[in-house]
Amino acid sequence: MIELEGLTKRYGETLAVNNLTFTVEPGVVTGFLGPNGAGKSTTMRLVLGLDHPTSGDVRIDGRHYDRLRNPLTSIGALLDAKAVHGGRSAFHHLLCLAQSNGIPSARVHEVLDTVGLTAVARKKAKGFSLGMAQRLGIAGALLGEPRILMFDEPANGLDPEGIHWIRTLMKSLAAQGRTVFVSSHLMSEMALTADHLVVIGQGRLLADTSMADFIERNARSYVRIRSPQRERLLDLLHGAGVTVVESGGGVLEADGGKAELIGELAARHQVVLHELSTRHASLEEAFMRLTAESVEYHAHSGTPLGTWTRRAARQEWGGGRRKGA
Repeated sequence: MIELEGLTKRYGETLAVNNLTFTVEPGVVTGFLGPNGAGKSTTMRLVLGLDHPTSGDVRIDGRHYDRLRNPLTSIGALLDAKAVHGGRSAFHHLLCLAQSNGIPSARVHEVLDTVGLTAVARKKAKGFSLGMAQRLGIAGALLGEPRILMFDEPANGLDPEGIHWIRTLMKSLAAQGRTVFVSSHLMSEMALTADHLVVIGQGRLLADTSMADFIERNARSYVRIRSPQRERLLDLLHGAGVTVVESGGGVLEADGGKAELIGELAARHQVVLHELSTRHASLEEAFMRLTAESVEYHAHSGTPLGTWTRRAARQEWGGGRRKGA
């Protein structure tokens, strides 16, 4: 498992990680979510000893990363798919990692096969697409058969088959009892992959809970209803204590999971229904609602390109021509 306790990191005046305390447990896929600039990548770097905390502590199965004798056999990670020497082949990149961590060279062939790169094993990494580089990075993470795996945007650059593959891989690793910690901005994928969520904003912990609980707490589920006998149905629903809002176009929305109650009520009073459907809240909706106050970079829809360009130019050039231009 990965344990963070009061983890804090400052870069000058910037507080990138703010007193984070949570545990990433084995046996489940834990999703790590947050807006851009929330501190996710910094947190992962701190876990791997690539940066040092200002205060607090982070341990990997009870030990600091720099105390691990052969770290790839304890924790495997993919943080940057392009962090590979471009002049090395996929095989020699992995062989170098294996030899530095006491891993048998036969394991290199196994992980290349696992990620589907056997056919290009002798090709130089500089010619790899982003998707191929992602697969190579995942192979490096799997190389030491570690009990803990950490991935930052693992689906980035992968085609639909590759996305399905990495999703299945992470679930199978968790099913083996391994700790799987994955950061991603793809909410649809995270909803299909993660069992547990850790959400941060502006470096602070916002949520540490199961996927189902997170959605239930932070988004709205409702029953959508359409009927040609709308006014009669409204009277019946109000009389039964069902809270209903009108959303336009003759559509009614009833909060909560009351589809069965509404259907039985309509049938009992012979009210015709043209639609009765339960609409479940999405992870994206719940995430947007929770992190609304933590978003650092806001885009504004509807701004004409020309208007944006002129405004950006004024900000960039200080309202006039920059000296030396």
